[in-house]
Amino acid sequence: MDGTVKSKISVQSPGVATSSKWLRFKSQFALQSMVWPGILFLLVFSYVPMYGILIAFKEYDLFLGVMGSPWIGFTHFKDLLTDPNFLNVLRNTLAMNGLGLILEFPAPIVFALFLNELTKKRFKRIVQTISYLPHFASWVIFGGLVLTVLSPSNGILNLILTSLHIIDEPINFIANPHLFWIIMVCAEILKNIGWGAIIYIAAIAGVDQEMYEAARIDGAGRLQRMWYVTLPAIMGTVVIMLIFKISAILNTGFEQIMVMQNPLNLDVSETLDTYVYKVGLRQMRYSYSTAVGLAKSVVALLLLFAANYASRKVTDNSLF
Repeated sequence: MDGTVKSKISVQSPGVATSSKWLRFKSQFALQSMVWPGILFLLVFSYVPMYGILIAFKEYDLFLGVMGSPWIGFTHFKDLLTDPNFLNVLRNTLAMNGLGLILEFPAPIVFALFLNELTKKRFKRIVQTISYLPHFASWVIFGGLVLTVLSPSNGILNLILTSLHIIDEPINFIANPHLFWIIMVCAEILKNIGWGAIIYIAAIAGVDQEMYEAARIDGAGRLQRMWYVTLPAIMGTVVIMLIFKISAILNTGFEQIMVMQNPLNLDVSETLDTYVYKVGLRQMRYSYSTAVGLAKSVVALLLLFAANYASRKVTDNSLF
């Protein structure tokens, strides 16, 4: 009995545990080495550049460098809150992301649910492929197509509306401030609905088929099976993606806004991403633009924790 106790103690000793970990690492060397490029990439491009955050608290001078520039504390953050353009920029950002949360977020879920109901595999693959294609086109190309479709001179949408006598004369959609937000959200949906549905399709593939059989025996139709079987089964995935969406509510993207922006819709199209670009690079206010970006990141982190906490309390699903 004493020998058994001693053997257990020796197995649990720090030296033996360390040796065991080292042996396991050596046995998995080929597998472990595949992770190193990713870790190195994160260190070089994600963590090392965080050193530049210091310039948000300094009056950065290119010739003095980061450490040589004078320290001014939270002055740039105060300037941000007192900037007359900031409230308008924040309004546009929240409005577009709010519409995206209402319209864009459910779109891939609904698409995945209906795609799962297609029985002909060949037709299903064709639909999936067509829905994926816009995601791989850059916003310069896709935005150009949107501008062409909405063109007041020869745009297909104006041609259809005028031929059906719904409107008397062509409308310059992209120059109408009242339509810009909904146009951007619809363009985002068209571009990313197929790609966004991939994760939900993968989650649906893991649903137990016996649940569908039981629902059929009970007389449930297709819509009822989608609502009472498929949707509850993927709710964990939906909640996690919703947390990510809420945490990114201050990110509207840069390329799509710059492609669709023009002087006529500037009042409703200027967002935090384009504002940081214009202030930082065009006006060379590097410290101020860094302060704006840092403030946005801090708010995103707080939203992530808040959404995760609310999700854990309400649905028992969370990231951490």
